[in-house]
Amino acid sequence: MEDTYRTIEAPAEGLYKEKGSKFIGLAYPVYTEEEVKETMAELKKQYYDARHHCYAYSLGADKGRFRANDDGEPNHSAGDPILGQIRSADLSNILIVVIRYFGGTKLGVSGLINAYKTAAADALENATIVEKHETVLLQVHYAYPQMNEVMSLVKEYDLNVRDQHFELDCRLKLEVRKVLQEEITVKLEDMEGVEVHVLNETTF
Repeated sequence: MEDTYRTIEAPAEGLYKEKGSKFIGLAYPVYTEEEVKETMAELKKQYYDARHHCYAYSLGADKGRFRANDDGEPNHSAGDPILGQIRSADLSNILIVVIRYFGGTKLGVSGLINAYKTAAADALENATIVEKHETVLLQVHYAYPQMNEVMSLVKEYDLNVRDQHFELDCRLKLEVRKVLQEEITVKLEDMEGVEVHVLNETTF
């Protein structure tokens, strides 16, 4: 289905060495540009003595948001080869950073392309690839008497309950596959006194 995508389960690391230069490949599952910025800021602190922190990322089930950054290396010699590895593995919601420690010998553009590509590929070699679905968070408000009806729908669709609050006024936070959002929202709103709000456009 169009809401399905492949990503990595957890951070992974790779390494490539060439003529004294060391290229550390680091792959992370990420879901927003904000997470990309935070991860980059952390890595620049951690590897403050490295010459380059080149990266690429792809976001969304449709892979519609992506970026490649050469961080001072010759144009298209670092970010693009990293992005190429993400694309050839058909991944999204992923950030790959390759950190370079310069070894004193220039590698030339073709050498750099190979080094960044290989370090990114090695990080992916060491990663576990999983299939996930794009989801949306729904906040559901209902009165206590509707509890059984609402909960039977949750059970029917095997929905992930992220948060719940049961009193006279009940609230549920449900994680719903994006492709089923409309169907489930209609069914909930058909119940008496049930209100549904989308909490944020998309989560993963």
